[in-house]
Amino acid sequence: MKNQKPKISPLFLSQFEVDETVPFQRHLNRLEVEIGQEDYSRLKRVELLDEVPAEATFASMIEITERLLKSTQNNYNRLLLKRLQARIYIDPIHYSIFYRLPDRCLRFVATWRKEVLQRFFAEVPTSDSGWQPCSHALPEFEARFLPDAAGGVLLLRNLQHVDRQQRPLITASHGPYDPHTLEVTLYFLRTGKGGSAIINLGFAGREPLTDENLAQLESWGVPLNPSNIDVIYPYIDELGHPYCFKLEEGLPGYVAALEISLPDLVIDIHGCVGTFTDDRRVVVGLGGLPPFRIAEQLGELHRKKDVFYLQPHNEMQQGLTLVRDLSEEMYVQFCADTHHCYNFALLGGMQLLGTQIDPRIDTDSLLEGEERAFLPNEDLRWLPGAGANALQRIAAHKLNPASQCLHVEIPTAVRRKMVLKLRSLEIESSLDASGL
Repeated sequence: MKNQKPKISPLFLSQFEVDETVPFQRHLNRLEVEIGQEDYSRLKRVELLDEVPAEATFASMIEITERLLKSTQNNYNRLLLKRLQARIYIDPIHYSIFYRLPDRCLRFVATWRKEVLQRFFAEVPTSDSGWQPCSHALPEFEARFLPDAAGGVLLLRNLQHVDRQQRPLITASHGPYDPHTLEVTLYFLRTGKGGSAIINLGFAGREPLTDENLAQLESWGVPLNPSNIDVIYPYIDELGHPYCFKLEEGLPGYVAALEISLPDLVIDIHGCVGTFTDDRRVVVGLGGLPPFRIAEQLGELHRKKDVFYLQPHNEMQQGLTLVRDLSEEMYVQFCADTHHCYNFALLGGMQLLGTQIDPRIDTDSLLEGEERAFLPNEDLRWLPGAGANALQRIAAHKLNPASQCLHVEIPTAVRRKMVLKLRSLEIESSLDASGL
């Protein structure tokens, strides 16, 4: 039987042309970099090696040149790398990328991933670490590194089996691409809002390069365009399947590795950029694609003219209560059908008050040429949950039909606030441990 390559979701396909006279102009990721001012400086480091590694060194790696050139949507970068006669390799053990040029060699190092692993392990593991105590990094928890072809995964679980089974599972699916979602996850675990966690440590391609990275590359004769950086860490595997869905599709295996049954509540942490710089409104998506969510299945629904009132069931109410610690302003969004969706504001008593939404009429894009949906009338991001959310819900339902998956989109300002709250908890814990 002939293998068919999976098709890339239209959500990730973008049409743009790079003007070679202005090669550093961004056509994508503008919202995150230019408006949200997300901090991507710690994601990766690029180095010019003193000498080109020996042939035997490259022979121990995997060449991914053709895979990247065939899959990239940035034709400027494709032609540039061809013109430079670049051969691109991945070191799967250390998760580094090498640009092998005729007269020089560049290396990309996944610095954020390395820092995270050093936080939890005495040495950066290159194979399955087994379960090891987190100690001061996360008291009362243990960690395990699982390697794969895309940077690997960090598992965290409470030492008490009853706690990790009864408390929610936290997932950070985009890892390095959504800055500070790791810190939000650790805060949830430290404060008893979760009993275990799955954290993606790898890139799925398309992570934007910082201006500093771009300047460095230009000085070394490799002036990449920052739109859709899918020519460094690969976006797809050798069969053409996107790496960005690995946590959702691999959920059964990760749950088994955690040695738990899937809890009734899964909190999926994501980062987003709001409609203005200091936007602190958190959006909880319950599903924007099939399998659709029926409002009556989530709680008791009442309608008065064009206004809907929803009193969530206990399970949903518990999840929203846990997430409420992030922000006083929260919204719940989901779709009951393709053009039949809802946007609810969360009130103080955990009631939901909202309106019906038809995405064809009621949504627009914040930026021309990019899929950055928002509700103009409310000046609020529209984030009910895309393909990855649907895949997670499908996988979760097979493991536990009673499970609820909350896709939590956290604006930049809120994630930065949570970093400070986590540090405060860590200092307090350190002082308690020292007896001060």
